[in-house]
Amino acid sequence: MYFIKNISILVSLFLFLNACATDQALNQPTKKDLTVLEFGTDRDLVLLELGAPVDSFEEDGKKVDLFSITQGYSKGVRMARATGHLTAEIMTLGLWGIIGTPLEQSYNGTILGYKVWYGENNKVEKTEKLIEVDAD
Repeated sequence: MYFIKNISILVSLFLFLNACATDQALNQPTKKDLTVLEFGTDRDLVLLELGAPVDSFEEDGKKVDLFSITQGYSKGVRMARATGHLTAEIMTLGLWGIIGTPLEQSYNGTILGYKVWYGENNKVEKTEKLIEVDAD
């Protein structure tokens, strides 16, 4: 009875730790397609990819949007990290979660700020990167 209790505690701990690092790797921010900021792209496509701007205004008669986005990781990178965490969890009987969970929490993408000017027909005319900071 004592043995079964200890095994069930270890299995529960393993599943908890495993879920943390692996789940965090899978749920990191996704990678945005920044090619939408190129000259001639329709504003609707920019908004679809980057989301709503932080601010919109007119400057010298042109519409301007300010964006603050978190540039994340591609699906392949997130899957590879999750697979690595799962493998490490299995090989260390759940102990990897002690290291893997805080490690994965430090990967939060990169915060990017952009200023986008639109010309005729709401097409991107000019883009300026304002900020790039690791989101730690």
